[in-house]
Amino acid sequence: MDKITVSKPKKFKRNLIVLTILFLIVGSAWFAGFNVIEVMINLNKGSRLLGRMFFPPDLSYLPNIVDPMIETIRMAIVGTFIGATLALPVAVLVANNFIKSKLLHGPLRIILNIFRTIPALVLASLFVAVFGTGPFSGVVALSIFTFGLVSKLTYETIEAIDYGQVEALMSLGANKMNILRYAIMPQILPQYMSYTLYGFEVNIRAAAVLGYVGAGGIGQTFEFNLAWRNFDRVGTIIIFSFFIVLIIDLISSSIRKRLV
Repeated sequence: MDKITVSKPKKFKRNLIVLTILFLIVGSAWFAGFNVIEVMINLNKGSRLLGRMFFPPDLSYLPNIVDPMIETIRMAIVGTFIGATLALPVAVLVANNFIKSKLLHGPLRIILNIFRTIPALVLASLFVAVFGTGPFSGVVALSIFTFGLVSKLTYETIEAIDYGQVEALMSLGANKMNILRYAIMPQILPQYMSYTLYGFEVNIRAAAVLGYVGAGGIGQTFEFNLAWRNFDRVGTIIIFSFFIVLIIDLISSSIRKRLV
């Protein structure tokens, strides 16, 4: 029996790929103005700043940030609910294995791509200019952000379902609504709920910084203390926010594991 020989990749090609990657990294760092020497020089300043923030933090300020954090969580809950609720029917329409219409899929996917391209902070800035400062602008921004995220993940899940169930119902003469109810929804519902919870996790972090543009939440308190150089209070806000986000992530991750 003849031996099967596998040709080794040429060293020149491998080295060319490595050099190209290194060139891209170094070139990007140079154009971005990244300077390792400057980082090393300012390490002392950074350590002093961390010392003012965390050694020790102003724990007496903790009661003042509870209400803003609750407002942040409320913003994330409402924004996630609205965005995810709107995302489900749109995802069904966008999926190319349910309603096969290029005239419908193309425009809707372009709209979803636009929504996902714009960061939540930019959306919040736009809505603050329209609706004024406050949590309402943050909720609208998070709703749109969640809508773009969940709808994309959901329609990709719909396109990856087991199509055998759909074909079985079609052979029995089922209409679109029955196919959606009995063949598609049971397959995608766990993933859809998982994506919604993931969107909530992301929104908690996003809502925490929307206050920088006047959209309410803990970010506004953070920005105020940072502007007045109250670094010990800033450290308290960071520590408190870290534990709140960590708890929410652990609970959400546990629920998502049970769903999928």
